[in-house]
Amino acid sequence: MMKELPIRRAADADVCLLLEGTFPFVRGGVSSWVNEMIKAYPATRFAIVFIGSREQDYNGAAYVLPDNVVHIETHYLYEQGPADFPQPRAIQGDAAAFARSQQLHDALRDPRNGLDAGAMMADMIPMLGKDGALNEAQFLSSRAAWDTIVDQYQKYCTDPSFTDYFWTVRIMHKPLWQLARVAETLLPARIYHTVSTGYGGFLGALMHYRTGRPLLISEHGIYTKERKIDLLQSQWIRDNRGVFERDISRVSYFRELWVRFFEAIGKLAYDAADDIVALYETNRQRQIADGARAERTQCIPNGIDVDGLAPLVERRKPRSHRVVALIGRVVPIKDIKTFIRSIFIASRTLQDLEGWIIGPEEEDPAYALECRALVESLGLSRNVKFLGFQRIDEMLPQVDVIALTSISEALPLVVLEGFAAGVPAITTDVGACRQMIEGADEEDRALGSAGMVVQLADPAAFAQAVLALLADDARWLAAQQAGLARVRRYYTKTQMIDSYRTLYDRLAAMPDRERNGQGAGAARCPMDHGTQPGGAKPQARAAQPVQPQETR
Repeated sequence: MMKELPIRRAADADVCLLLEGTFPFVRGGVSSWVNEMIKAYPATRFAIVFIGSREQDYNGAAYVLPDNVVHIETHYLYEQGPADFPQPRAIQGDAAAFARSQQLHDALRDPRNGLDAGAMMADMIPMLGKDGALNEAQFLSSRAAWDTIVDQYQKYCTDPSFTDYFWTVRIMHKPLWQLARVAETLLPARIYHTVSTGYGGFLGALMHYRTGRPLLISEHGIYTKERKIDLLQSQWIRDNRGVFERDISRVSYFRELWVRFFEAIGKLAYDAADDIVALYETNRQRQIADGARAERTQCIPNGIDVDGLAPLVERRKPRSHRVVALIGRVVPIKDIKTFIRSIFIASRTLQDLEGWIIGPEEEDPAYALECRALVESLGLSRNVKFLGFQRIDEMLPQVDVIALTSISEALPLVVLEGFAAGVPAITTDVGACRQMIEGADEEDRALGSAGMVVQLADPAAFAQAVLALLADDARWLAAQQAGLARVRRYYTKTQMIDSYRTLYDRLAAMPDRERNGQGAGAARCPMDHGTQPGGAKPQARAAQPVQPQETR
């Protein structure tokens, strides 16, 4: 049930959480993690800044705010109204200021040029304010801005439409000035903590440079990677090239432009951050490849309440193994259709097989309808059940295998929760899934396999894995015991909370300072277990890249 969001205001906070498209309006995954983190530190005063697309996209709060949330404010980047398109007033603009802006773009376009994008951004922040030489009015209405856009179009754009280029650039940059206005009035905090780069990371960078206080980035998935997937699949981005101009081996220029935009603001956030956290080593390496300084990075795996879930093992009743459950949002990135097709294939051999889809359908209703239609067309109404949102402690004792068919994940909590409840898993080879099932190092692998891993978008292989695990009681029991041992040794909530407490304490103790370029942490995570030590307007409606940041 959605809840009304209370009004809470404070003059300051210990930790200010910058949350894009997640808590408290979106359920599950990252939101659940944020909720648990806040409750884990009852003496810490948290502020929440929620950044969303449009207010109408969120139907009330999905969580009750913990008592130690002393401040909350919401900002929507793609609201449409008269203020969004003010009457233009012609001004000359500061050509030198826009030249400096172009130097920043050049630094982000090619990191090998030796320019320090972070230092340049820090110097330019005062210019983004209401009276600054690069404020929103200057960008929207000045001759200097027009000349810059025309110059960039002529140098780089491979799409023939200047109109689409012009409006894409305006729509793309508009949220940055909105966030600059948010930063001017945002309450002071000892630590600014964002759970993504993107818009939340950009606001974090602004607050770091404005206040001198530390910025912590902890990414569940890699934001730029996830946005790239969204952008490559999107239907709203124009490609005006004719049939003879198109190179089918290359994505359209505007898709490429949006990808570079999110890569650029991600790099700015990494430059500003004192500590950058990944969930597992592969993602830490991806952060470094995307511009994070290695000495500021570390891994802290997600942890779950193993003791709280342990009674669910005893609640399991002896019976044949036949229930496979996909617990997650019904959205394309979870590839629900591959799960449905795999159940269709496996049910030819195991006729009483049941595939449960447990999760909300409201985020992408059209895709949810397609999934339901696929079930009907395959004659699977008896085998596949859409159960909606359910209490996980009520579902897990009835489930024999956790299924995860996603095309992108980080370190999915649902797999760990399944292990703690005595349920093996079959997953695609994404994120940290292979290390969760097979182990991260020699000592971990000695615990055994907690299920099976298959390649993406392969229903036949997934079906074979389902049959192999459900039809062999000894193999299923060994996988159950391996999962229980692994989650108890490496993925407890206590381990995660202690790691973040150490991080919070160190960052909070830092003195206010100018950006000095020195990282706060040392490169960690050698074995990935969180060891302790840091014209027309063709795209105005469609361009809404703020997405729920979830891991399940």
